[in-house]
Amino acid sequence: MPDIPQGPGEWGAAASWLRFRGQRVAWHDSGGEGLPLLLVHGFPTASWDWHRVWPGLGARHRLLAPDLLGFGHSDKPPDFPYSIRLQADLCEDLLQAARVDRFCILAHDYGDTVAQEILARRIDGDGCQGLEAVLFLNGGLFPEAHRPTLVQRLLAGPAGGAIAPFLGRRLGGRSIAAVFAPDHRPTPPELDDLWSLVVRGGGRRVIPRLLGYLEERRLNRERWVGALEQSPVPVGFINGIQDPVSGAAMADCWAQRLPDRPLVRLPGAGHWPQLEEPEAVVVQALAFFRG
Repeated sequence: MPDIPQGPGEWGAAASWLRFRGQRVAWHDSGGEGLPLLLVHGFPTASWDWHRVWPGLGARHRLLAPDLLGFGHSDKPPDFPYSIRLQADLCEDLLQAARVDRFCILAHDYGDTVAQEILARRIDGDGCQGLEAVLFLNGGLFPEAHRPTLVQRLLAGPAGGAIAPFLGRRLGGRSIAAVFAPDHRPTPPELDDLWSLVVRGGGRRVIPRLLGYLEERRLNRERWVGALEQSPVPVGFINGIQDPVSGAAMADCWAQRLPDRPLVRLPGAGHWPQLEEPEAVVVQALAFFRG
């Protein structure tokens, strides 16, 4: 398996490219012969989020990881109609381009909602019939248990478009760092790496549009929570319980609504388990997908 690039810039330089709705989308393919895993990242970063679990997961699976439209190294058109359904369409196009029929999903945060839409399509018989299992990391699976940060609420509100161009590394980085567990807070260079993915290619200006997913979750709750409850394929949840956004309360909601579906609580992790406790995520993910 090829070495992992040392930083997000090198990661982006190693990407393949997909044309989607007239835009360029960066994606990564580990190669290999194992059952493909589609890795769907969260807000506000990119597929670089997976770099610490990439070698461990790639030892057994072929990994496919896009930068969703508006994120990371992919294009960030300012007036594009961003939506969860559009990102699910992108994932379907990527799977087709990669000639993948059978696949599983490992998703995080915003990517959780994309995965829920893909799962709903599997249930509807509307594409995605090759989906065999979904494993979720911290994210707003149940909107009533989700607690957006103050910065997210401001940027998603009526003044978001006016605020976003002035969002700087200090405030934006602080908002990202605050959702890590105290023992796993990113160092300044690590936070610089994450922030570089947010602002690359005019990223600030699209943040309010991307944050429309918060309202989408509320409006589509029946469809997307229903997909979890009615799933014909295995679904599981790994939760870093020190996450103030989608931590212990989200895990409790999963346990209540899906008591027979796997739940792993990571007591030492926050919002980014794959960055904070990558070894634990790899172990649990390989066990889940081995089934």
